[in-house]
Order: sequence, then structure tokens, then C-alpha cells
Amino acid sequence: MTLTKQLWIAILLVTAIALGGALTVSLENARQYLEQELRVKNIDNAGALALSLSQLDKDPVTVELQIAAQFDTGHYRLIRLVGPDGSTLAERSQPALPPEVPAWFVRLAPISTQPGVAQVQDGWRQYGTLTVDSHDRYAYASLWAGTGRLLAWLLGVALVCGAIGTLALHLITRPLKAMVAQARDIGERRFTTVPEPATAEFRSVVRAMNALSGHIRKLLEDETQRLEALRRQVEHDELTGLFNRAQFLRQLDSALARDDDAAGGSLVLARVTDLDALNQRLGRKAVDEALVKLASSLAGAARAQASTECGRLNASDFALLARGPGEAASLADELRGALQDALGAGLASSLRIAGCTYQPGEAAGRVLARADAALAAAELGLEGAIESAPAEAMLPYDSADAWRAGLSAALDAGHLELAAFPVVRADGSLVHEEAPVRLLLEGHLRTAAQFLPWAARLDLLPTIDIHVLRAALRQLEQNPGRELAINLSAAALRDAGFHATLYETLGRHPGLAGRLWIEVQESAALRHQVEFRSLCLALRALGCRIGLDHGGREFSGFTGLHELGLDYLKIDIAFVRDIDASPGNQAFVRSLCSLTHALGLLAIAEGVCTEAENRCLTGLGVDAVTGPVLRMASAPSSESPKASAATPKAPV
Repeated sequence: MTLTKQLWIAILLVTAIALGGALTVSLENARQYLEQELRVKNIDNAGALALSLSQLDKDPVTVELQIAAQFDTGHYRLIRLVGPDGSTLAERSQPALPPEVPAWFVRLAPISTQPGVAQVQDGWRQYGTLTVDSHDRYAYASLWAGTGRLLAWLLGVALVCGAIGTLALHLITRPLKAMVAQARDIGERRFTTVPEPATAEFRSVVRAMNALSGHIRKLLEDETQRLEALRRQVEHDELTGLFNRAQFLRQLDSALARDDDAAGGSLVLARVTDLDALNQRLGRKAVDEALVKLASSLAGAARAQASTECGRLNASDFALLARGPGEAASLADELRGALQDALGAGLASSLRIAGCTYQPGEAAGRVLARADAALAAAELGLEGAIESAPAEAMLPYDSADAWRAGLSAALDAGHLELAAFPVVRADGSLVHEEAPVRLLLEGHLRTAAQFLPWAARLDLLPTIDIHVLRAALRQLEQNPGRELAINLSAAALRDAGFHATLYETLGRHPGLAGRLWIEVQESAALRHQVEFRSLCLALRALGCRIGLDHGGREFSGFTGLHELGLDYLKIDIAFVRDIDASPGNQAFVRSLCSLTHALGLLAIAEGVCTEAENRCLTGLGVDAVTGPVLRMASAPSSESPKASAATPKAPV
């Protein structure tokens, strides 16, 4: 029972007791007053009638007429004149009539009266004794009517008091409602504060709750900062601050495994030749300062473009990885001028830049080999040599118009399908199934990595995301108990029209929304935090669960992370790959899992390839995994043969 109900019950009990007491006291006072009035009336009337009879001749007829006249002018039950010898000289009486009120009221408030007695004189001689007794039925009627009026007034007062009490209760419990909301937020890992109320008792509780919330928020912020410091220590080169070789290669693995609109891209290498000779000629300190400037310029170029990473592969080699559509040649040309300016005139001639494009699903070794070959050509004098992706990776259309027509036709024809890849806990239970999109183009089922980059160029991602949402809801409707996870693109996150369609569609399927997991790439959510925050609030109200995909690197960059109401974080493959042999990444993932658990989130590892990685991740606190290791153990029944054939590698 709520406190409000308990307070209302207390108010009703107090009011009932007060009304009952007031009614009882008033009824008793009225009853006693009526008894006294009847007694006084009897005495006065008996005295007046006796005096009148004493002055008359004592003719029996005259006496009888006087008594009859008095009886007829008042409400009397009995008037009797008795002689000194006890004989009745005259008498008038009225039969006992039932009162005009309920019998229970007569029993509840009995009225007892005493008759009035007076002596009638005949000169100096006593003529007789006169008894006058008034009727009480009219007293009962008066008492009943008065009680009814009093009860009506008391009920009216009670209603007014109830209305005032309701308003007072609302004002008094307003801080309590705020405290309940704050407690609910803390339970959901959103550490909010509320204004201190005027009520002293509530103020102390609110102050303690605010202190608790602020303390936990401070702990989480400290843990976030410590996690960021640990990540930089593990992943970054000490001199330049760029990714070290091991972490950059993991980022390359992650990029090659992408199955979204950021799939495919370019890898550009920059080399400062004859580094030993430069150290001898200019001094190690001057060369190090030049390399720091070069790294700063490279990092600035990476920050200017979304989904771009840079790293230092060895003492003289630097790399820039640009995900998504783009030309490696133009990227290399843009970098050349900026990096030469950073090195200065004395070292600019030692800079060589080359690159290559890559396609999703390629092996990292093949991509690096092409980039190395292009760099070797650049060292031979072929500035800006570029290696293209292998011909077998080319896609069915070669122009924007052809892609637009092909994608629109496939969507209109309903050729969109969802694959299914399980996300499994350590005990083998299924968390949900990832549902990456597949599209039938030119007779072949294409993976998301093969057509989403072109869809991004043509601004078709929100349209495709709506089709994916509807396909997922159809599958959930056809398979009760199944839970699916779908991705939202950055373009859909920014699109207000998509948001309206998303909420309207989910609102029509309230029973299915609770089995739908919606995830957004961490980088997209960080770039558009306002839109992402509103999306989180809306989806939680609809019952969906929401999480971050390809997460970990920028997780600490979210403002008010504890207030987003996230449900899970999928740790990027860059932190997962070969984690069993990387103590630095192990420490980072362990801290990341501690932070996500403190926020009430599930920590899910993406792209787990080996059983050694799986065991290590479980020991670090990861709640669930997805990736090729699951298909090596057993093929999931939910994966369709067509999707398996078209998707040799698990999406991450």
C-alpha cells in the first residue's frame, strides 16, 4: 500500500472519529435541552392552569371546559385534576401515538420528561391536584430534524476539509514523489539530484540521497578517467601519442570485419627515409621533435574525417586508416602537403607517402602487402603510388545512378533479408541474435558491407533502416520468444523523419518492442549526443533495449554517461583480437567491464575468433560473446543457409 493511501486512510479515520464525536455530543446536548424544555413547559402550564382554575367557580362543568380548552391549545398527552380524596375530578388524555421518527432513533436518544404538578385552591381550601404532561413525539421530530441538519453540515465541512487535505497532501508529498523518482533513477544507474524541499524531515532524506548520487557519479567519473588513461597507456605510442603498431593492426582487423556503411576504405602509409642518417646529421632530439609534429599533423587530418585512425608502425613508418568510401590517391595527396609542412624544409625530402584501398572481408596481411608494395614504389620515385583492391571484390554497379536504381528496385521488391548471428553468454544461454541486413542485387545476396557504403553516398540509409526495422518486427511476430538486435546508422540517428517513423512503428507493436535490441555505433552516438540521448529516452519508454556497437575506445567521452539509460555495450574487435596474448588490452577490457557493470550494462565482446580469446574474455568479466568462435563450436539453427553462404565472416 502506498504512503498516499495510508495517509488518506488516516485522514478518513480521524475525520470519522471527529464527526462521530461532534454528532454524539450535539445529539446529547439537544436531547437534554428538549427534556429540560418539556419539563419547564409542564411546570409552567400546570401552574398557569391551576391558577386559572383556582379563580373560577368550582362548578364541575366549568372546570371541565377550562381543562378541555387548555388541552386543545397545546400538545399534551395528559391533563388530570384529582381531588383530595384521590378521586378524578376531570381528565383529558390522548392515546399514545408512534413518533414521526425511526424506532432506532427513539431507542438511540430516549427523551424522558416529568409531568408538571400544581395545586388548585377553592378559597382557603384545597380543591385538588392538577397534573400536566406534554406529548414527546413532537420533541422527537424536532430532535430528528436538528440531527439531520447537523449531519449535513458536518458532511459539508468534511468534504471541504477533504478537498483542503487533498491539496495539502499533494503539496506535502511532492518532494516524496521526487525522492521516489530519484530512487528509481539510482536503481537504473542514473544518478540524478533533486532540489531540497522545505519539509525538515524530507530535506534530510533528500540531502542524503543527493550526496549518495553525487558520490556515485564522482566515482564513475573517476573510473571513466582512469579507464581513458589506461587505454591511452596501453594503445598509444609514447613519443607521438598515436596508436602503437599492435593496436593499429587491431584497428585494421576491426575495419576489415565491418559489415555496415563504414565497410571498405583506404590505408595510407607515410615513411621518413634514412632515419638513422637524419639522427646523426640533425640529432635525435631535433628528429624526435619533427616526428612529433608529423604525428600531430597526421592526427589532425584523422580528426577532420569521421571513422579515421592513425598510428605509428615503427620508428619511421606512420599509417592512416580511413574507413568508408573514399579514394586512397586523393587522401595521400591531401596528407602529403600537410606532412611535409610539419617536417619542415630540412626533412620534407625524406617523406614518402603511398596507400591502397581495401574491401571488407580481406585478410589484413594482403592489405598490408599491397600498401607496402605501393610504398616501395614511392621510394623508387613513383610518388603517390596507389594499389587498388582486388578485382574480385568489385560490386555489381559502377555508377551512382545505377546504384540508386538497383537499391530502390530491390527495396521496392522486398528483396531485403536479415541474417542471424547469436550472442551467447558463458553458460550457453542466448542473449539475442544480431540481424545484419542482406539485399538481393543482380541475383546475388549482398552483405551490408557491399551496398551500405553506396547507400550512404546516396542518402538512402534512413530508408534502409526503416525496412530493416519492419523486417525485424515481422520476424519477431512470427517467432514468439525470439529477440533480435538491429543497427541504426548515423544518418538515421540525425534524421528527424526517421525518428518519427521509428516511434510510430514501435508504438503500433508494443508487445514486440520489448524483444527488439537497437544499437548505434559508438562513434556516431558520440558525434550526435543530443539526438542519441533523445533516442535513448524514447526507446526506453517504448520498452526497447538500446546499446552501443563497436564500442570501447570513446566510451569515456560521453557526457552524463550514467543518465543515458543504456542496456549493453559491444566491445569492438580491436580490443578483442588476440586479447589472450595482450596484457595491456586485458587490463583495459577488465576496467571497461567494471565500468559497464557499475552502470548496469551488459558487456558483449564482438568478433571472438578463438576459444582462447573466449576464455580470456570470460575471465575478464565479459557477459557474452559473438563471432566465428560460436559457429566453429556449433552452427546456429537460426542462421539461414542463404545468409551463411553469403556471409563467410560474422558481422561485428
